[in-house]
Amino acid sequence: MQDKPVPLTRDGWEKMQQELEQLRTTRRLEVAERIKHAKEFGDLSENAEYEDAKNEQGFLEGRILTLERLLRNAQIIDEEESGDGTVQVGSTVELRDEFGDTTYTIVGPAEVDAAAGRISLESPVGKALIGHRKGEQVAVETPSGLRQVKILKVA
Repeated sequence: MQDKPVPLTRDGWEKMQQELEQLRTTRRLEVAERIKHAKEFGDLSENAEYEDAKNEQGFLEGRILTLERLLRNAQIIDEEESGDGTVQVGSTVELRDEFGDTTYTIVGPAEVDAAAGRISLESPVGKALIGHRKGEQVAVETPSGLRQVKILKVA
């Protein structure tokens, strides 16, 4: 079974590369040192420090595998590819609705950071905005109901 392509912005790809490098080098060594230190306490069957370090190692190795898979299947989105003003992956979109103005950057699912305004192209808002232009009114189906948003700016 082949993994599906993972859309990533250039910035997102670079951040994942940096995280992977940090996990492979620094974090792996730190966790290995914790395991070594915990083994010195003796009986491993009742050693909470050892158990905690082994759990952290499992999480770390899982994250490394996840990042490797994401990067292997990455499809880098050329954010400057479409100069026609339509919303696409990588676009920063300024919106206005009944709650005020909001700015989002449309990214692939692997780069989502809602607190930083980075929403997935697969989210209700992301799906609704893709392909639209500045000045258009867009209906967005959200869990709390239908919202109307106006696109003020696409960059």
